[in-house]
Amino acid sequence: MAAKTSLILNELKKLEKSVFSMLDDEWMLVTAGNMQSFNTMTASWGGFGVLWNKPVAFVFVRPTRHTYNFMESAEVFTLTFFEEKYRKILQFCGSRSGRDTDKIKATGLIPAASPSGGIIFDQAYLALDCRKVYTSDIDPAHFLDSSIEKNYPKKDYHRMYIGEITHFQMITQK
Repeated sequence: MAAKTSLILNELKKLEKSVFSMLDDEWMLVTAGNMQSFNTMTASWGGFGVLWNKPVAFVFVRPTRHTYNFMESAEVFTLTFFEEKYRKILQFCGSRSGRDTDKIKATGLIPAASPSGGIIFDQAYLALDCRKVYTSDIDPAHFLDSSIEKNYPKKDYHRMYIGEITHFQMITQK
């Protein structure tokens, strides 16, 4: 397992894009479930690093989001990144709930099974498979900067998911 972890970490280090730009400017889709039942949502809050000697990604999902229950029941989640020409799809997936809307049908996203059994999309240029290794709920009692609270007018604090990146792939555009 350590050899595979080192290989993945070495390959991730070769990414030419800034992860800050990928998250803050481009956004990503966070997806959990399987080909029979899944949901995806747009996110820009998260990060990447090395934790517990593993390459990891961390994302934040509010319990009010439809994706939350999928994240809770799945062992894996995926992160997919898209070129600018897909911005409207990401905006749509971030402004509609999968409870009320078939996002896949509405956007034309083409789902595919990832190596871990999660869901990736053919239109993405990068897909990461993440195996959940840790969760923690944001606790406002631990905010050291009181301005953070303004992000939670409904008191719907996020759950943080840390996932070991078990596979990644650059997807060539068709």
